[in-house]
Amino acid sequence: MGTLLRPYFAKATQGAAELPRDTMCLMMSFESSYGIVLLTDERKEHILQFHPDIRGSLRYFGATLANPEHEIYSVHDPLVVICYRFLPKRKRFLAIVVKLGKRPFVLTAYLAKSIKRDTL
Repeated sequence: MGTLLRPYFAKATQGAAELPRDTMCLMMSFESSYGIVLLTDERKEHILQFHPDIRGSLRYFGATLANPEHEIYSVHDPLVVICYRFLPKRKRFLAIVVKLGKRPFVLTAYLAKSIKRDTL
């Protein structure tokens, strides 16, 4: 099972193209095979705003990222992967979209009836 590392404040540094420079962000971090994956407060707010049904599934992010049941890589961006885990009570897959790189981070997450086929 993945480990949720405690939330922390981090200042984006030069070379961190994914995060705005000189911005303070509250983040959660998760251990994964991609390294430590960050979930910023901004991305979490986006997920909850556009996918409110995921609120009860946030607790599964760590396990999903640490040991996804399925991984689908993007054909459009080789640094984007969707990690899936089936949630039996919800009868849906938790899908977490991760941008890989120096500092992997969660782009979005949603509940899906099925897994995207082959590549996105």
